Amino acid sequence: MQLNEISYPDTPPIDGYGPGFFRVGGKVYEGGLLILPSGLVPWSGYEDLGEILSAAQDIDVLFVGTGAEIASVPKAMREAVEAAGPGLEIMNTPSACRTYNVLLSEGRRIAVALTPMPLA
Repeated sequence: MQLNEISYPDTPPIDGYGPGFFRVGGKVYEGGLLILPSGLVPWSGYEDLGEILSAAQDIDVLFVGTGAEIASVPKAMREAVEAAGPGLEIMNTPSACRTYNVLLSEGRRIAVALTPMPLA
């Protein structure tokens, strides 16, 4: 079996996560995080749609990590994102991180909005 190193030329992958934080490209970010093709920004939650809608033309799918469990997102968020063009996939945060990394390695036009895992 041959293993190949995956290259992330534009946006770094999610290296890890834990209670209240994410590690991306070797740097730790506290709280919610939005990773777009243009970069990383803090994300304060489901009503914080400005950056997402501004980047809508550059992404095909937005993954939303809802924390430890899958939870629904507000109807207003779903309608606003889908009206702007991207698909919306809701999953728990660990699944959103893994899915984001896999599709990022394939060069897909994706973004992810992450709610951190709860503090212990």
